[in-house]
Amino acid sequence: MAHTAVCDIGCRTHDRIHAPCLLLAACCVLLARAMIPPMRRTLFAVVLSGFFLGILLRSVADFGLAFVWFTLLLGGALGAWGYRGVSRSRFSRVSATRVYAPALIAALFFVALSLGVLRTHTAIARPLDPLLAQRVGEHVRVSSLIVAEPDERESSTRLTIRLEKLEHESGALLSVHGKALVVAPTYPKLAYGDRLEIEGELQEPRNFENETGRVFDYARYLAKDGIRLEIRRVKIERVSSGGGSPLIGALLALKSAFLERVSRLIPEPHASLLGGLLLGARRSLGENLLDRFRAVGLIHVVVLSGYNISIVADALRRFSALVLPRRLTWLVATLCIVLFALMTGGSATVVRASVMALIAILARATDRVYDMARALIFAGAAMALHNPMIVVFDPSFQLSFLATLSLILLAPRVAPHLRLIPERWKLREIATATIATQLFVLPLLLFESGQLSVVSLPANLLVLLAIPTTMLAGFLAGAVGLVSTVLAAPLAWIATALLGYMLAVVSIFSSLPFASVSLPPLPLWGVILSYACIGGALVWFAREKTNPTAASSMQ
Repeated sequence: MAHTAVCDIGCRTHDRIHAPCLLLAACCVLLARAMIPPMRRTLFAVVLSGFFLGILLRSVADFGLAFVWFTLLLGGALGAWGYRGVSRSRFSRVSATRVYAPALIAALFFVALSLGVLRTHTAIARPLDPLLAQRVGEHVRVSSLIVAEPDERESSTRLTIRLEKLEHESGALLSVHGKALVVAPTYPKLAYGDRLEIEGELQEPRNFENETGRVFDYARYLAKDGIRLEIRRVKIERVSSGGGSPLIGALLALKSAFLERVSRLIPEPHASLLGGLLLGARRSLGENLLDRFRAVGLIHVVVLSGYNISIVADALRRFSALVLPRRLTWLVATLCIVLFALMTGGSATVVRASVMALIAILARATDRVYDMARALIFAGAAMALHNPMIVVFDPSFQLSFLATLSLILLAPRVAPHLRLIPERWKLREIATATIATQLFVLPLLLFESGQLSVVSLPANLLVLLAIPTTMLAGFLAGAVGLVSTVLAAPLAWIATALLGYMLAVVSIFSSLPFASVSLPPLPLWGVILSYACIGGALVWFAREKTNPTAASSMQ
């Protein structure tokens, strides 16, 4: 009982810290109102810069809550001084604001910085259950619930479980709170919502060196999903099924039935590739085939990237517009995208793309202009506010965000130089997106893996052409196959042929001796310098475009 009370107090204390976060956000809004309209873009950039810098600082070092109070008081003092100067100045409000603008901007920056540090601190410093902490390194017996879709690999299955009961040495069952990762045998098959009795060695995740010799912070990588423990050398007994959320359970059951029907209609590894294209499932592709996709720069196709999500969202919008009144189109499309995100696991990439798709649907429903840049910034800021640990410890979020940003900032600069590539079949559009994305994410890829795909451009040109038709044929084959295998057969043949074409392209390009080049890992200062150069070049091009007369006079 005492232990339960301690855990409850810890959870409530953690939740209360969100209140100051909201208060700090309100302070940012109030300070922004003191500025004149022409500076709104500057203010927005200042707030985001401060917030994300706070996340980065707390992610790499613990400065303590004293640092939060210091930056908050500093920002409050600067803001009060600047606001007082504006309100009591003998000059006009616009002139006075310009005079005191640096103080107000600095105040906004420090307040946003403290918000980022505090929000990240609440995520990182969440305490481990005291009973579980005492048993780390020991053999334990726990009652648990599978709270995520099992991740099936070639020789094992990774389970994300919520710990509910811990067997004490006396035999008593004690309530505990926490999530753990379990590496289980492939058989028997387990599913979301299964309640398990597990025996094994309770351990905290350990960091390790990757292929490049850099230490990978595996503990923080798991902690971003709330997983702070591992259970090894396990013995598992399934007690019951049907736990967890009924909605997610039904969605995952539908997904499993769909993939099972696809596997009956389409041979392997074609069926697994289709599962990756449509639902991000990689159950039977195997590490060898996945390595081939990585070598040719096509792994984003298999892991359900933003490109796949955009195809699904556009298909939902078009289909809804054909069969439903305009007023219901956006509602049905929104519901389908939310359910699709839940069905596919809600990874950072899926959430980012889904949020942007929802903003696009809302813009069309309200007859407003959809700004992709604003949608991306809103999605990234909202996700960072909800879970700040993804900013530093989730490579998929970083790559997805940068890839989308490249389409906004770099693709328009690349397109004019690709006029020799025909526009037919969207070849120029695919080439532009591929080149812009590869250039933009290259520093981060070299930092994380040191692998450079030389054949990425031609491989993407050949494969991405077939993806929309392949996804449509594969989805219709699986959907119709749930009703009639005979009617689904022609669609399955079309999907199989297209999937075979994609696998052939990957096999041919990955077999080339120069397909992928291993380079020394890029140091952190190299990544920072690379993106500083890219940012400087983009700013220079933007100024050149807005001031063409000055550019022509320099020539």
